[in-house]
Amino acid sequence: MPFARLSSATTPTCHLGLGLAAVGRPGYINLGRDRDLGQDRSAEALRTRTHDLLDAAYAQGVRYFDAARSYGRSEEFLADWLTARPENDDVVVGSKWGYTYTADWSTEADRHEVKDHTLATHDRQRAETAELLGDRLDLYQIHSLTPDSPALTDRALHARLAEAAAGGLTIGFSTSGPAQADTIRAALEITVDGRPLFGTVQSTYNALETSAGPALAEAHDAGLAVIVKEGMANGRLAPEHAPEALRDIAEETGLGPDAVALALILSRPWAGVVLSGAATVPQLGSNLHAAAVDLTDDQRARLDALAEDPRAYWERRGELPWH
Repeated sequence: MPFARLSSATTPTCHLGLGLAAVGRPGYINLGRDRDLGQDRSAEALRTRTHDLLDAAYAQGVRYFDAARSYGRSEEFLADWLTARPENDDVVVGSKWGYTYTADWSTEADRHEVKDHTLATHDRQRAETAELLGDRLDLYQIHSLTPDSPALTDRALHARLAEAAAGGLTIGFSTSGPAQADTIRAALEITVDGRPLFGTVQSTYNALETSAGPALAEAHDAGLAVIVKEGMANGRLAPEHAPEALRDIAEETGLGPDAVALALILSRPWAGVVLSGAATVPQLGSNLHAAAVDLTDDQRARLDALAEDPRAYWERRGELPWH
C-alpha cells in the first residue's frame, strides 16, 4: 500500500508521526533515556511501552508510524499492535532497511547496528519485514543514505526497488550526516525506466541542524513527501537541555520547548510529516501540542539563529553515548 494514503488523513495532528527508534530497543543515544525508561528494559516492558505510545498517538490523531529493521524489535512490536487493533486500518506504516541490529538486547554492546546497503541485505531484510508487517507496510526506506553509499549507484538494487514500487509499495530513503543535502540531490536523480525511484525522503532537520532545508524544499517541489526525523536533536531541544531562546519562546507561547521546536519544522512549507521520538506518553502529548503553536516571524527568526555548523552538529551527535 502507498504512503500517499496519508493524504486522506484530516486530523489536526496528521502532520505529526511517531518514530519507534527510542522504544524498540533498550539502548539509544537520546538524552534523558535513563529517566524515561527506568530500570526495566526487558522486551515485554518495551513492547507494553510501545503499545501504550501507539494507543495514545492514534487516539490523538497521529496516523503515521515509523520503524526500522535496526530499531531492535520495533517492527515486531508495531506488528503486534496492528494485529490487536484491526479496526485502526487508516494508519500508514513505514520501515527501513540497510542497518542490522547487532546489540542482542544489550546496552553495553560495542556496536549496536551495522550498516550495509547491498542488494543482498535488502533482500534479506525485506523478507524479514514482510514476515512481520505483511501487507500493512506502506513505505520502505533505505536507512541513512550518505553520499558514499553504494545504494546510490547500484542499478540492480534500483531495479528491485522499482519492482516493489510497481507493486504498490512506496520506496523512500532517509539521510544522515553533514552532507544530507548532497545525498538528497543525488537521490533525486535516480530513475528506473525514466521514472523517479523515490516517493519520500526522511532527513534530520531541527533548530540546530538546518542544512538539509534547501534540498528538502527541492525534493518537495519534485513531488516527494518529506518526513523529518530527530526534530528534538536527540534530546538537545527537550525542556531540560533547551537553549535559552527556545525556552523564552516556549514561555511566550505557554507550551513546552519541545512543542515549539517541532512547530518550527511544521512551519516549513515542504514538511509533510514531522516525527515525534517520544519514549513516554506524557512526552508524546507535549510533542503533539506542536500542532497548536503559531509562531510569529520574530520567534521563527530567533529560533533560526540557533542553527549550528552541520559538521559540528554531527560531530557532537556522534559523541552521544548509547545508554
